[in-house]
Amino acid sequence: MLRSISRTSQRSLARSTIPLRSFATEAIDPQGPSFGLSEDQQAFQQLARDFTAKEITPVAAEYDRSMKFPWPIVKSAHATGLMNLHIPEEYGGAGLSVFSSALISEEIGYGCTGVSTVLEANGLASAPVIVAGNEQQKKKYLGRLTEEPLIAAYCVTEPSAGSDVAAIATKAVKEGDEYVLNGSKLWITGGGVADWFFVLAVTDASAKPNKRLTGFIVDAKSSGITVDSKLLNMGQRCSDTRPITFENVRVPAENRLGGEGDGFKIAMQAFDITRPLVGAGAVGLAQRALAEAARYAQERKTFGVPIIQHQAVSTMLAEMAIGAESARAMVWRAACAKDANDPRRTYYASISKNLAGQTAVKNSSMAVQVYGGAGFNEEFPVAKLYRDAHIFTLYEGTHQIQNIVIGRQVAKDFAV
Repeated sequence: MLRSISRTSQRSLARSTIPLRSFATEAIDPQGPSFGLSEDQQAFQQLARDFTAKEITPVAAEYDRSMKFPWPIVKSAHATGLMNLHIPEEYGGAGLSVFSSALISEEIGYGCTGVSTVLEANGLASAPVIVAGNEQQKKKYLGRLTEEPLIAAYCVTEPSAGSDVAAIATKAVKEGDEYVLNGSKLWITGGGVADWFFVLAVTDASAKPNKRLTGFIVDAKSSGITVDSKLLNMGQRCSDTRPITFENVRVPAENRLGGEGDGFKIAMQAFDITRPLVGAGAVGLAQRALAEAARYAQERKTFGVPIIQHQAVSTMLAEMAIGAESARAMVWRAACAKDANDPRRTYYASISKNLAGQTAVKNSSMAVQVYGGAGFNEEFPVAKLYRDAHIFTLYEGTHQIQNIVIGRQVAKDFAV
């Protein structure tokens, strides 16, 4: 799959006439850190950019209005090799690094972060299997995702347990060679279309918070699962978000990930992969907001000149550019840290997700301001960007939770 996506990327890159968007630098210094991309990475990036321009951007507004799940895009992305990016090649995935995956996630997010959330849902759900699954589990469940355009869902959040994962109340009781699941989950991305779920449940209520939970792979067709109606969210409306209830759902013991009590650790390790990628999607939105605002500022005239010539407007655009560039650099830093197994990877992942999410919100807000009254109208793209952006400060750990993670590392770094 990696060779396939690489060949496809190279052909797409050769044919494309779309100019590369500017990045900090393309110079490669063999003596130190570099923001240059390899030929393969540029090809992946261009493939995703071309796919977004053709398959996503033209239909994003309609999916936002209809709130339909974008199955045609999912099927096309799967066929193109733009899904399941970090599933290893031996299980049919692209086997890309987190860094290369981040390049693709930014491009998809540029077109529509609702679509990027749909596609990245598989990344979040499969990450625990990649991290802790045995060979049989990986072949069966990762293989499903790569063989067909299927969706998997990360089924963790509950009505009373979001950022506080240790407060999960869903229980799994061992009965012979099975576990019986009972409990309710909420805000589950892909919940109504998933083929399987990664579920966290309590297996030992008396244990310490980080040892109470165990992870399971649960087939969506299992008896006792109730999928409620799709929730109406402020933004990213093509993403399917639902409550899920488990009532006496029997899960084979062979579907347990790792040992009993390993669930919290597995979930946290998965975030080291997925938080930089969520950040990359946020950077895509921030870059799109900048592009839309700058183009409009070139066309809109007041007092006889384009508004980009007014210092008040150009200053906003400058701040947006600073934010997008800074967030992208931090996402790249976090992705490289994960790929290198840097011991500070969790710290960098939280910074990247936090900074990129805040930048997406800020840039989309300033884009609306540049548009003026037109920005408040749904006929213009920046209104959707504004609505889509806010979830980036909430899902996969709120802004405040990221600050806690970062603050703990700072306390260690400067301990007296």
